[in-house]
Amino acid sequence: MNGRPPYRVLIVEDHQVVAEGLAVLLNEHPELRVVALASTVGEVEHLADVERVDVILADYWLPDGTGAEAAAVLRAHQPEVAIVFLSADDSDQVILAALEAGAAGYLVKSAGGADVAEAVRRAVDGEILVPARQLAKLLARRREESRRVEEHARRLDSLTPRERQILSLMTEGMDNRDIARELSISYTTVRSHVRHLLNKMGARSKLEAVVRAAEWDSPAIGA
Repeated sequence: MNGRPPYRVLIVEDHQVVAEGLAVLLNEHPELRVVALASTVGEVEHLADVERVDVILADYWLPDGTGAEAAAVLRAHQPEVAIVFLSADDSDQVILAALEAGAAGYLVKSAGGADVAEAVRRAVDGEILVPARQLAKLLARRREESRRVEEHARRLDSLTPRERQILSLMTEGMDNRDIARELSISYTTVRSHVRHLLNKMGARSKLEAVVRAAEWDSPAIGA
């Protein structure tokens, strides 16, 4: 350690056994010292003014919020603190949210003790622990998801008010004749509207249109 004081670690984990186990694990390394445990975002907010730390090791999901919110609370008081997440959730969405919150690393709870200690140590030294290739894949998926959302919004925006009304009734399980009676229009007119909205939505059937409408979950439907 060359006379350098140990890195001060805050563990944020709502399962006490896990938190205490992590504290024992990290304290076995002379360059690390766990100075506090917290189980909620609220507890982190309380500690932020009274306990200086170098790194926060946090679960992502907490009883009153997320580890990202806990990290933001701490960084408001201690901007230089490093962030490492240790979570059972390895979904792309959560990992990206963690990185956007400023995390230096994201480990799943199946990681070995040595890996956790190494991640904490390296995060304080300013290293990014997510491999560049994995990060590139995650960002590419995020861009593709954004593109799909924009395309869905564009297709829904292209529907006329009447087409949106008919799509809304379709999602309620009405067939063309039911819709015609509900709207007091002819069956032929309904068929024409359905044909147009299927084309605009890129759907091959009414069932596919209904499924897409449910997936997109847009307030534009029925507007």
